[in-house]
Formats: sequence, structure tokens, C-alpha cells
Amino acid sequence: MSASETGDVLASGASGAPASAAAHAETQSRPPTRRARTLNVRLRRLSRAAQSHLSSSLTRRIVVLNLGGLVALLGGFLYLNQFREGLIDARVQSLQTQGEIIAAAVAASATVDTDAITIDPEKLLRLAPGESASPGEDQPSMEFSLNPERVGPLLRRLVSPTRLRARIYDRDGYLLLDSRSVSGRSNILRFDLPPSPNTTTIDASSFLQKSLDLLRRLTRRPELPLYEDIGMGNGKAYPEVVSALEARAHSVVRANAKGETIISVAVPVQRFRSVRGALLLSTMGGDIDAIIATERWGIIRIFLVSAGVMLLLSLFFTNTITEPMRLLAEAAERVRRGAKSRQEIPDFSDRQDEIGHLSYALRDMTTALYNRIEAIEHFAADVAHELKNPLTSLRSAVETLPIAKTDSARDRLLAIIKHDVGRLDRLISDISDASRLDAELARADMGDVDLSRALITVVDMARAVDRGDGVKTELTIRHLSSEPRNRWRVTGNDSRLGQVFNNLIDNARSFSRPGGVVRVLLWPERAKGPGGAPIDGYEIIVDDNGPGIPEDAFERVFERFYTDRPEHGFGQNSGLGLAISRQIIDAHGGRIRALNRTLAHPNGTDEPEAGDKVLGARFVVWLPAAR
Repeated sequence: MSASETGDVLASGASGAPASAAAHAETQSRPPTRRARTLNVRLRRLSRAAQSHLSSSLTRRIVVLNLGGLVALLGGFLYLNQFREGLIDARVQSLQTQGEIIAAAVAASATVDTDAITIDPEKLLRLAPGESASPGEDQPSMEFSLNPERVGPLLRRLVSPTRLRARIYDRDGYLLLDSRSVSGRSNILRFDLPPSPNTTTIDASSFLQKSLDLLRRLTRRPELPLYEDIGMGNGKAYPEVVSALEARAHSVVRANAKGETIISVAVPVQRFRSVRGALLLSTMGGDIDAIIATERWGIIRIFLVSAGVMLLLSLFFTNTITEPMRLLAEAAERVRRGAKSRQEIPDFSDRQDEIGHLSYALRDMTTALYNRIEAIEHFAADVAHELKNPLTSLRSAVETLPIAKTDSARDRLLAIIKHDVGRLDRLISDISDASRLDAELARADMGDVDLSRALITVVDMARAVDRGDGVKTELTIRHLSSEPRNRWRVTGNDSRLGQVFNNLIDNARSFSRPGGVVRVLLWPERAKGPGGAPIDGYEIIVDDNGPGIPEDAFERVFERFYTDRPEHGFGQNSGLGLAISRQIIDAHGGRIRALNRTLAHPNGTDEPEAGDKVLGARFVVWLPAAR
């Protein structure tokens, strides 16, 4: 390759590297697709939802309580005492029946007649005098009560279809045959070698098996005796074999070292009522436990499905409880922290349960709280404004007093100072009363108040005060034909209700013409409560024959510091009497309203017609009856 060609190749490689790097950087800086962004948003939402559910103690409690009963039921099913006992009893009966059949077959075909001795007659003739005959070596039938050569094939044919272990013992308890050690085509005995102690490899299946064995040993019933395989030892070590050699069938239930249940049944092998041996049938280790394990696994699968369904239902159930409660708690926390703006409480009032009731109560409470805060702010502003006016006038009079030149001027200034001081005194007293009202109503003990007695007392006090205007006060109590025991009784504070009635009567007397009449009426009246349900109660009506209420002031008369008394002079009234009265009535669960009596509407209206003559003002108070 020439130098020029080499330079061209290097140049192309040098220029290609930045190009590939730029392409890689462009690929890395490429924004994710819309589908990827949507997937990420959904994953984050699911993660937040799962985190909020898991962090909720209420969710954990509901899930644990719902799954606790299911787990207890699972434990009861897994114990399976009755099923286990029934299964063992059935297995014992089955083994005993099979053992009797096999023992009868063995006795019929494999026993040896040991009661007869066969001796050759010719041999007797060859005996010398004094010699006796003895069985020869050609009589092997004298050695065993059962013929192993006949028992082996028979036992293999009878036992091989079953998962049973059969052992034949002779009358002395020696083992003749063991079905586990007999080969398929001969009577060769075979035994499994023990595992090598130097095994170092770790087998997962063996570890699992050891764990299960340990669990079985821990949960093994203590009343089961331990089963030990004696191998080629004498069968009389088993009590059931001893009973069988004594012509009694016997069964024993044991558990091996692994905790597996083993049932052993021993049946005598008899011929002509002579016991020739014993047949010991035993189940393989784990047969009974395998059946129980199968049943348990089926129950566990049902439990897993039920637990999954229960978990989903619990999560759904908690989602309908914890999530709304979390939102309500967060909203309440925002209300506690935020004082500059109104915080909205989530609305779950459409739910017909406790969550909906709680949401409605919290929203109502929050609204009342904000209204109270606004009322306090307005009240503070109104108080500052009302106190500022007499203070300004008082300061001006005090500043002017030193420079007054005449006695008449000083007298006028002193009169202004006296008037402003009296006005401040009335304002401070009424403001103090209004500010303490909520706290006193909250602390006061509510009891049964008899409205008739309270009105009679207030009217008598009003009659006792002579104002020189000739205004009379009349009280009418309209009774009904039926007089229940709680007639005229309401739940409330008698002194505060008396204050309301006194304010209304004084207000009516102050607006009445000289020689007029203030009429007070008490009568039962039903009103509509929340949802339109009727509520029993009583109405107190106070009428006067004054000029009435201005058309735009039916609600303003209950505002703080509102007054419209041009003929009484400026500063003679604080304008808090009716506001305090409404506050007290609202605290008692009632309502108060102002009306005008006219010729067209003698019972009162708050929408008077043009040109209709006003007969006077009417204040209507309604209070719910005591329950």
C-alpha cells in the first residue's frame, strides 16, 4: 500500500469516528416515545399506590384480620385428627383382612407336617440290639414348621401387587422370609447398603426431604411408639408377633425416626388349630402420610386460591376506606396549615356509609370554621371601626377644651366628652358580652327550659319598668286541647333565652308609639328540619305598632353594630342586641327572622307590596321542643 493510500484510510477512519460518536449521542439524546412515557407514568402511579397501601396500618390490620381466620381454618384442616384416625382404623382392618387371607394360603400350601416321623422299615431290621432309630439327614421337613421354598413364590405373588411388607416368622420367632428382600425369580435375600458417611455433595432434594422429615418429627404425635427395624432379629421383639404366635391377631401403630406412620398387623399361620408361625404385614414408611399429604396439598391449594381472593377483596375493601380517609386526613392537614385561603375537603357525601358521613361532617365543620374565622375578622374590623368613632370625637373634644374661651363652649365640649365616654362604655360592655357569648354557650349546661315561665317572667319585668311612654306589654299563650307532659319545654340555657326575649321586647317598646301595645305570643309550631322532616317546636312572636323595618334591612338588622334610630340620636344604641339574639338562637338550634305587618299581610311579610301600609314590625323566634 502506498503512503497516499494509507493516509486516505487514516483520514476516513478519523472522520468516521466522530460521525459514529455523533450518531450515538443523537440516539442517547432522543426523547422517549409517548408509549414509553405513558408506561413510566403508569408504573410510577402503581408504585405510589402500592406504597401508600403498604404504609397504611389500617390496610395491614384489615388484611391480617381477614387472612387470620383463613389461616386458622387452614391449620385446623391440616391437623386432620379425625381424618387421620379414620384412615388408620380403615388401614388396620384392611391389613388384618389381607393378613388372614395370606396366612390361610401360606398355611394351606407351605406348612410341614411335623407331627409324623417317617422311618424306613428295612433300616429297623438292620438295627443292632439296643440301637434306636433316628431321623436321617434326608428329612429336612423336621427343621422348619413352614417350607421357605414354597412360601417364597406364594408370598411374592400375593404381596407384590400391594405396597406392603410381609415377613414370615416360624413358631420360634425366627425370620424365614421378608418380601422386601426376596428377589423376583428366586429366594435370594437382598438388603440395601447404608449411605456412605463421607458424602460431601449437597443435594437439594435430599435437603428438602430432610427438612420435611424434621418437620414430621417435630409435629409427630407423642403417643405413637417408635418403630425400629430389627432386620434378621427374632420376631418376638415385636409384641404383635408374640400375640400372633399365641394365636391372636394384633396390630400396632408406630412412627419411624422420620416421623412417618407405620401400621403393623401380625396374623397367626395355623393349620388344624396348630400355630406354625406368624405373618407380619406392615405398611411402607410414608404411605399413610402420603395420603394425608395429598389431602393437605389439596387444602393448601384451596387456601392459596382463597387467600388470593381474600387478599384482593381486602385490598379493594381497604381502598374504599383507607384512600378516602387518607385524602380527608391530608385535606384536614392542609386546613390546619393554610390560613390564607380556603382549603377544599374532598366530597364523599354521595356514599351512604360512615365515610360519606365523615366527609359531610368535615366539610360542614370546615365551612363553619372558615365562617367563624371570617366572622371574627369582620367583628374585629367592626369593633375597631365603632371604637374609633367615639375615640376620634373624644380626642378632638379633649384637644379643643384647653383653648375654649367661653364657659358655654367648655360646657358643650364636656357634654361631648361625657357622651362619648358613655358611648364607649356601652360599646365595650356589649362587645365584651358578644365576645364571651360563644364560650359561655359552649361551657354552659343545657337543661329543660319552660318557655311559658320564662316569657311570663320577662313580661312581668318589662311591665315593672315605667319608661313614661305608656307602652303596654301583653302576653298570650295559645294552648292546644292535648297537653303533653313536656309542653313548652325546650333544651337550652334559661338565662340566655331570657336575654333574647328581653332584647326583643325592649326593642319593640323602643320603636312603639306612645300609648302603644307590644304583643307577645307563644304557641306550638312545627318546622321543617334537614331533609324536609317535620320537627316539633314552639314559636315566640313579638309585635309592635312602630314604623316597621326598612325594606332592605330585614337581614341587616341582625348584623353587628347596625342601628337605624334617627329619632333617638346618634350613639344611643350599640347595634349588637339583635346580633347577639340571633347568635343565641342559632346556638339553641332555632331561628329568628324579622317581618313587617301590613294591611295586606297582617301575619307579616319580608316582601311588602308598594303602597301597602305598615302596621308595625314582627320578630318570629322558633325553637325545637325538648325530646
